Amino acid sequence: MSDLFRKLLAERESAPVSVTPTVGVVTLQFQLYGVDDLKAKRKVFNALRVIWGKEADLAVAETGDFEALDSATWSIVAVGGTAQQLTARLDQVEKAIAQKIDAPVVEVHREIL
Repeated sequence: MSDLFRKLLAERESAPVSVTPTVGVVTLQFQLYGVDDLKAKRKVFNALRVIWGKEADLAVAETGDFEALDSATWSIVAVGGTAQQLTARLDQVEKAIAQKIDAPVVEVHREIL
């Protein structure tokens, strides 16, 4: 092992670098019309899991209004480098969801942690 390499290892061990990811959460509340049962409700939101649930930087889950037939609450969690990157990513996802899901969004809550 060279002296330079030993020096670099010693510097690295003396000052460990921690990387703390930034987490963003957007919660969307949807209004539903003409849904007769929970199976039909799940069908409306199937694209959320199928499309965005497979993205490496996103997690998608129904987080409220589980038994309600006239509303649904879904949250999307994104992990990224900076708050600006996360904000842009969540804007992109929110816009795509509004275009793809056949239910109006009545409330949006966003939080960057």
